[in-house]
Amino acid sequence: MKCILMNKNTEVLVCEYNTNLNVFDKMYEIINIDYAPLILKNYYEEDKDTLALLRRLTEWFKGRGIPSWRDKIDLLLQRLNIETAEELLDKAFGLSLSDQYWIKPYDSNLKYDDINFFDNDFDYAEFLEASLSLNSKIVKKETSLKTPNNTTDGMLKKAWIIEDGTRYLLKSGYKNEILQPFNEVLASMICDRLDFNHVPYTLDVYKDTVVSKCPCFITKDTELITAYQIRNDMKRHDNTDDYEEYIKKLEENGIPNAREKIENMYILDFLIMNEDRHLNNFGIIRDVNTLKWLDVAPIFDNGMALNIQSYDDEELIISGMGRLFYEVKPFDEIIKVVHNIKRIDVSKLSDIPEEFDKLLHKYQSITKMSDKRIYRLCVLLNRQINKLKKIIEEA
Repeated sequence: MKCILMNKNTEVLVCEYNTNLNVFDKMYEIINIDYAPLILKNYYEEDKDTLALLRRLTEWFKGRGIPSWRDKIDLLLQRLNIETAEELLDKAFGLSLSDQYWIKPYDSNLKYDDINFFDNDFDYAEFLEASLSLNSKIVKKETSLKTPNNTTDGMLKKAWIIEDGTRYLLKSGYKNEILQPFNEVLASMICDRLDFNHVPYTLDVYKDTVVSKCPCFITKDTELITAYQIRNDMKRHDNTDDYEEYIKKLEENGIPNAREKIENMYILDFLIMNEDRHLNNFGIIRDVNTLKWLDVAPIFDNGMALNIQSYDDEELIISGMGRLFYEVKPFDEIIKVVHNIKRIDVSKLSDIPEEFDKLLHKYQSITKMSDKRIYRLCVLLNRQINKLKKIIEEA
């Protein structure tokens, strides 16, 4: 299929997409590489190799799809009546709610305004059930496969829905773990108190499953560019230098208060012991029309936190460490990247453990979480708040 890679209404390049192999295998014309995904633009400017660009284009496009490590992916594919998640990518022109890239058939008169998921509603009910329900029939309606749910990343079961015109992402816990949605709301509570820019999360119940719920933070005029894409074209150093060079890159592109906003993310990670701050769940927001870097993306994706291995022993046994770019490090080390920790008023968090306790107990009839576990989680949270308080006092 001859097609055009589009960024909203801007033609980026003309190529051939092999629908049998799900690869781009021929380049006809490069029209405006500046409007390509940043990672593709950087690759091409480095070596001007069109064959390499085709390989990278295929990798990027496949990376937009549901990953093979998605929780219960085999069951989801069975319910969607398809063999591989890659089959979904061209069902809705590769459109996403994280950016404005799409694949336009070469001879088509399609217009972005007529098909994008920011302005146009989509049929999500069957995909939602296939993804999050314990029992689901095979999807019958073809329209159910033409949604932004085809381009969602991550291991958690999730689905985009529409309520009162707003696009919301619902996410469940991982496998039999039910804590992740609560951690997202806890992160929002902390960010609200400390005035950190963040994506607001609430809780919802879908067919006896507690899920987190957050609005889409991208508009039809913006895109999320992940730290992975930004770091990809920068020389790799030891871990701390990578962090510093990343901040320098943001500052050079006009991001206001970049250091403080990145520090806020790591302060939150310290407080909730978030183990999964990888390079694809933070980044920046860019204007797709002007290509101007606008701001650090609001803090999002905070579910893999408060991981206690044992709830039966008197002493808390904590698993995992945090991430600082490519390196896994103790949280007590990561917090040291914060230059001015005294700017944080930790007293604003004094009742957060109590509020979290209330939240966990509110849904206890659904989650079946034991009183002992809830107590231990709140003890751990309180411990981290007190540790931060001590760090601030000694700074």
